Amino acid sequence: MTDVCVVGGGLAGITAAVRLADAGIGVTLLERRSELGGATYSFDRDGLVVDTGQHVFLRCYERYRALLDRLGSAALTQMQPHFRVPVLSPGRAPHVLARTRWLPAPAHLLPALAGYSLLGAGERLRAIVAAGALRTVDPDDPRNDGRTFGEWLADRGQGPRAVHRLWDLITIAALNTPAEHASLALAARVFRTGLLDRADAGDIGRPTAPLRDLHGRPAHRLLNRLGVRVATGSRAERIRPDAAGFRIAIGDAGARAARDELSADAVVLAVPHAAAARLVPDSASAGRDEWHRLGSAPIVNVHLCYDRPVIGLPFAAAVDSPAQWIFDRTPASMSDGQYLVVSVSAADDEIAAPAGRLAATHSAAIARLCPAARSARLLEAFVTREPHATFRQAPGTRALRPGAATRLPGLVLAGAWTDTGWPDTMEGAVRSGHRAADVVLAHLVSADRHLEGTR
Repeated sequence: MTDVCVVGGGLAGITAAVRLADAGIGVTLLERRSELGGATYSFDRDGLVVDTGQHVFLRCYERYRALLDRLGSAALTQMQPHFRVPVLSPGRAPHVLARTRWLPAPAHLLPALAGYSLLGAGERLRAIVAAGALRTVDPDDPRNDGRTFGEWLADRGQGPRAVHRLWDLITIAALNTPAEHASLALAARVFRTGLLDRADAGDIGRPTAPLRDLHGRPAHRLLNRLGVRVATGSRAERIRPDAAGFRIAIGDAGARAARDELSADAVVLAVPHAAAARLVPDSASAGRDEWHRLGSAPIVNVHLCYDRPVIGLPFAAAVDSPAQWIFDRTPASMSDGQYLVVSVSAADDEIAAPAGRLAATHSAAIARLCPAARSARLLEAFVTREPHATFRQAPGTRALRPGAATRLPGLVLAGAWTDTGWPDTMEGAVRSGHRAADVVLAHLVSADRHLEGTR
């Protein structure tokens, strides 16, 4: 018997397990993979340590950054002193979007928008006006979740070029969907919280080590120290309530039959929405059958290894190019040459494309963006795909995202797909883990009081 079973070893599950263990609760954590980390994991390939995705964070990701501090891995990240994004375009010198260090929000972005050379003077002026108007959009107003960000931008004079060269630089990266398909409420959360409401909120942090060293491995060590039983390679097959709490049938990852059963007073189900819908009992959630409508959106990463450095930037955005964001992963994985990863979000057209075609397309794109790549030798190219990287963050999704509590007291949901008020991000995942732990702790206190009252 364990006090709480946490199902899922991603950031939400790790956060919930740490929070509960800190409160003196006995915790068992089940993770179907061999290591913790969930969607933020790494693997070895021909001498390279490869991350499944290129995860950056912002200074406003306060709960996520606090988790890194607790894991003891914050030193494996690097935070910009101020928001600064180089923007590459074929045939042009790089343009740098940067905030000022001396003006308060939202004026801190005025010089960047006023001087953005990839837009005309009229487009820049209209973008400044639209940014000011976006500060008045309430991310928590359900009406704003009923329309697209693209519609809102069009109403404020933002033409296709301005959307492509400015707004979608952030929207696609943050929401994994372009403005024309994105929820206005979620876009407002991104732009207001990340860029407009506080001057330093959008400063970008990035890992300087593989994700497994940033999340999974230090989390395993911390949980062990806290007395949490961590069972990797273990898949929850079924959850059913009983008089004492819950019984969780456990199988080996990939197995079809359960090999064990665990009893728990409460369960935190910190898995993607498709898996949660399969595991949640019928009586737990009236909306469970609607979770599939959240859908999923893919991300594709094209990995390119060169025999010499071809770009002198830790990361850059790209416009008018198949590439979207380019990351230099050399310090974390290579000692010679340069290892670049081209990250393509909202990759519906790329997710099923042959790897050879993607490698050719994006190596050619790098050559057009970075002149030094034209004389460099491409040593290796490969592709990683995340078909279900995020839920599809379209209008109407807020009503589909459940809260932490279910109709079964003690069965609690966590994950970036739940109703955090945030997009599907690492910050959202960590916030959901905290909320789930709070609900479980309240349930356990209530159950103890009820038990005392019956004695």
